[in-house]
Parts: sequence; structure tokens; C-alpha cells
Amino acid sequence: MRRLAIVLALIVLATACSKTKNADAPRKLVPFTQTLRVERAWSASMGGTRKVFFFGLGLAVEGDTVYAAGHGGLVAAFSLSTGRRLWEKRVKTALGGGPGADASLVIVGATNGDVIALRASDGALLWRANVVGEILAAPAVTSRIVVVRAVDGKLHGLSPVDGHELWQVQQQVPSLSLRGTSQPDIVGEVAICGFDNGKVVAANLSDGSSAWETQISTPHGSNDIEQLNDVDATPRTVGSDVYVAQFQGRVAMLALDTGQIWWAHDLSSDRSVAIDDDNLYVSTSDGQVVALRRATGTEVWRQKALMYRQLSAPVVSGDAIVVADYKGYIHWLDKKTGDLAARARSGKLRVTNSPVAAGGLLLVINDDGQITAFRATPLGASARRAGRAHRGKAGS
Repeated sequence: MRRLAIVLALIVLATACSKTKNADAPRKLVPFTQTLRVERAWSASMGGTRKVFFFGLGLAVEGDTVYAAGHGGLVAAFSLSTGRRLWEKRVKTALGGGPGADASLVIVGATNGDVIALRASDGALLWRANVVGEILAAPAVTSRIVVVRAVDGKLHGLSPVDGHELWQVQQQVPSLSLRGTSQPDIVGEVAICGFDNGKVVAANLSDGSSAWETQISTPHGSNDIEQLNDVDATPRTVGSDVYVAQFQGRVAMLALDTGQIWWAHDLSSDRSVAIDDDNLYVSTSDGQVVALRRATGTEVWRQKALMYRQLSAPVVSGDAIVVADYKGYIHWLDKKTGDLAARARSGKLRVTNSPVAAGGLLLVINDDGQITAFRATPLGASARRAGRAHRGKAGS
């Protein structure tokens, strides 16, 4: 907790200092020619969950159900198509990570280290375990195992039946690190997770032994802040390739079987990447959105119109890349060019966690627990001409 308090103080100080520099001020939103029509499909509320520096409560979609969690201990399920609330459960614990879900279980993690399992069909409490360390990322959930990352550098494998610990893996935590942790990703026989020391680790599901560990890049700089190199992003795996982003380091493609780095591109991000058939997309630490070729890491395009707007991780939604910002704005970018295509607003508060694309909808939850589902459709030629007058509704 002392380490985290120091981190928070330094981050607040660094943010305050940066805002005194005009160059680092959030970019004002500029007019653009709208090419997508965005409509609000439904909205719901988790009841005022706003907290500062809690990054791990997003949305999970399993089948036709959306699961959400609030910092105050509320967990709820909604119909993906209509937003109808299916059930809700109060676990009476301050939550920091989740939900993670499969067809049977919904798992949330608490700031006191509790891991809480609910039945996916009705929200009934199934079990509660404790891993001691604070949880700030969603658990990974399958019928075989639940994998949880805590801020103390430990990765825990738990039984999905009753929550007892099957194994644990630990990586050294630097004296200074970002607030937040990587969400584990279960792929085949391994759980892959990033750590604060700049490593990505693949742990065997059977016993937690190391399948491989890879240092994405080593720290550099003259002080502790400049030497931060956390891998807080969730690794993304496609086929035999693992993609990961690192703060003040690199975006890299690794071999799933060995962890070997096939290519690396110098970029700083603590957000997960988005991937389609050809490219991967990154929200950088300074608010640029960058597209890279999946196979080579070669840059395709770079959008700078949203710099310093504290962007969420990107998500692929149809033919667009979508990010959200600190004012609650949601931005759709053309996948091929990076040009702004549409803009909407979920509210006036920041959207910290990545939007989720599912069922033809784009879902966001802001930092006050407001869930909004949007539907985007292409504009015809006549509508695009009208959109030039509209010009994307520039804002602050």
C-alpha cells in the first residue's frame, strides 16, 4: 500500500505538471466529415461507482448477456440486445477488477483480495476466496481454471468449483510502478500475463510452472519515473502469435510456443491492443492512435487529433476503430485511414476501460458506472454531404 500511495502521488504530480505545459494540454475536438451514423441503442446504470485510480472494472460479454460490476459491490447482468436488467447481486465488498465470465461463472475481484464467484444464470453467490493482494484487473475464466492477477506481482490459479488455490506464480515488483495490472489471458494450456517488471509470462495451467517468460524491453532513463516499463496491457493472442504493449517501451509480437520476439516497435502504452485480420491498433500514452501491420510491425497510419485526451484501449467495431476519452466522448476512426468517422458521448465523465464490440453494438461503461450501447451504420452519399455541414460536432 505504501508503494501504491507513492505511485499515486507521483502520477498526480506528473499529471499536474504536464498540464502546465500547453503542448501537453488535451487536444480540442476538431470538426470532421461524418461517415457513420451513431445512435444510442440503450443505457443502464451501476449506481454511481466513481472512484479515482480504479481501472479494472469494465464490461464482459458472454453470449447474449452483458456483465458489469461497480466499485460499491454491485454486480449485474443485462440483455445485450435490449439492455434489460436480468439480475443484480450486491457482494458488499469494494470491487477493483472484473467482471470475467464464461457460460457458467461470473468472477469479480476486490480491493481486499477477495475473489467472488457468482452463477452466471441468476447471480447466486457460489464461493469467495482471498488471494491477499489487491485486484485491479478482471480475472480470466474457463470451466477448467480461474486465473487472477494481484498487484503484489502474484498470478493465482484457482479452482472454478470452490476457489481453492491450485498454484501461484510471482514476479518481482519494482519499487515504483503504474497503478493497474495486466489481465491474464488463457490460451490453450497456458495463462499469459504481463508484469510490472516489463516481462510477459506464460504459466502452464496444470501447475503454474513457466512455459516461458520474455522481457519486452529493459528500463531506461535517469530516474525512477523514466524507468517505468510496466506491461499492464492484456496480451492478445491470434493463432500462434501473442501481441502486447508496454509502457515506455515497445509493442511486440511474440511466438505463442516460445515467447520469442518476432518484431518490436517502439511505442508507449499501458492499454491493450486491438487486432483485425491485417493490423493491430494501439492507443499510445500521449493519446495517439496508431495502426501497425500484424505481420511486420510496420506503421500504417497515425491519428494525432486526440492527443492527451487519456484514451481508452481501442476496439475493432465493424470497419472502425473505437476509443473513448476523459470527457466521455466516444470516437470512431476509419480502419483503413485513421480518419475520424463519428463521435458520440456517453456522459461527461471519463471512460477508462476499453469499449466492447458485440452483437452489432458498441458498449461503454464510464467511471460513474453509466453503461451505454451505441449502434453505428454507414452514411449514404447524401447524408455524408449533409454531414459536412454537421462536421462532427466539435467540442472540448
